[in-house]
Amino acid sequence: MPHLIALDAATDLVQPVASDGRLIAAALIGIAVIVTLIIAAKVHPFLALTIGALTVGLVAGVDMATVIASYSTGFGTTAASVGILIALGAMFGKLLADSGGADELVDTIVGAASPRTLPWAMALVGAVIGLPMFFEIGLVLLIPVIYLVARRSGQSLVAIGIPALAGLSAMHGLVPPHPGPITAIGLLHADLGITLALGVAIAIPTVIIAGPLFAKVLRGIDVPVPDRFEARENAEEQRPSFGITLASVLLPVVLMMGKAIADIVIDDVEDPVQKVFDVFGTPLIALLIAVVVGMFTLGRGAGMGREAVSKSLESSLPAIAGILLIVSAGGGFKQELVDTGVGTLVAEWVSDRNISVLLLAWVVAVLIRLATGSATVATVTASGLLVPLTSSLSNGEISLMVLAIGSGSVFFSHVNDAGFWLVKEYFGMTVGQTLRTWSAMETLLSVSGLAFVMVANVFI
Repeated sequence: MPHLIALDAATDLVQPVASDGRLIAAALIGIAVIVTLIIAAKVHPFLALTIGALTVGLVAGVDMATVIASYSTGFGTTAASVGILIALGAMFGKLLADSGGADELVDTIVGAASPRTLPWAMALVGAVIGLPMFFEIGLVLLIPVIYLVARRSGQSLVAIGIPALAGLSAMHGLVPPHPGPITAIGLLHADLGITLALGVAIAIPTVIIAGPLFAKVLRGIDVPVPDRFEARENAEEQRPSFGITLASVLLPVVLMMGKAIADIVIDDVEDPVQKVFDVFGTPLIALLIAVVVGMFTLGRGAGMGREAVSKSLESSLPAIAGILLIVSAGGGFKQELVDTGVGTLVAEWVSDRNISVLLLAWVVAVLIRLATGSATVATVTASGLLVPLTSSLSNGEISLMVLAIGSGSVFFSHVNDAGFWLVKEYFGMTVGQTLRTWSAMETLLSVSGLAFVMVANVFI
């Protein structure tokens, strides 16, 4: 199916509230306000997105009461649909880390690898750990492992670390339940099961290219292992087994993908089997089940008492408060763009020029990522701007649009990205080395992701 937008008389798009010129100015000024506040004024993205959303409405000539109502609606809807999923994902990720389950996964996979296959094993570790965890948490968790493996194998820190980072970053940009993909799925009304299946399928070759294969190109960059984390703490404490841990991690993925398969194979809402999959494969139920099951398989499996399990779950929430606000504010920004008719103009402009929707989605996310340094801001802003383009796309094409935005959101991490400095300091590299390794890997990951999205679209 072609991936060009096509508008017809049946397409339900919001009528613009002002002239084309005024609405274009409103969108550009709104985005410029967001970028300027984040970069120059160092304002938190939540406030920047809120102010930017209100700016769009006011410049478009909408009265303040309507602007506030529109923003509030978008904020509330996004918080209700996406916020719960982010909270459940954070709970599961914290439980996985605190129980020692993550360590068990890492040690088992790396322990089975030979020196030659270590970069591949580290890419697998990064991807598996990255499924339920935020990038920053996964990085902090993996750093001691990366140090230890590089030291014992005698290989460069870059050769071991870059594949692991590729696995983490690919999951962060392409695979739910991470905030970026989940938010894009919610804003664009994509099918989560289809997006999840396509995201995993595209992430695998993307990680291979940007991880183990790219690491071979970086052999000339020899970064010594920093003299810390000589031995990991609590290495001998009771842990859940590898099989139980892996099953716990994959449980929500299997449930959500099962629903997607049932939708394709059965496709009958009255079928009893279909009804079961529709319930248990719903993202909220799938993640809730994963958390509840994890309390026993991971928490009790590691010998944690009820108090320890409760404390682990509770401590996971403060760390994601900022992410929840950013994502919800992104939903408010999206609603302003939709209600003023800015998105309608974008859709008509693309239709007139036969531009690939997937390429446009990637480019918009790339530009916002380069400007703000935030993958999450890039995802929610690009998704909000491009909502009307989904009106004539199939479910598969909308899912690919989510993945195109996700690919663009990780493009070329540089000095305005907190992740850039996190990697630089942990790896003990210079700015130049970080640009040649981490930033280059992120760019390759982004471009490869787009390439595989375009290939997949040929068959969708």
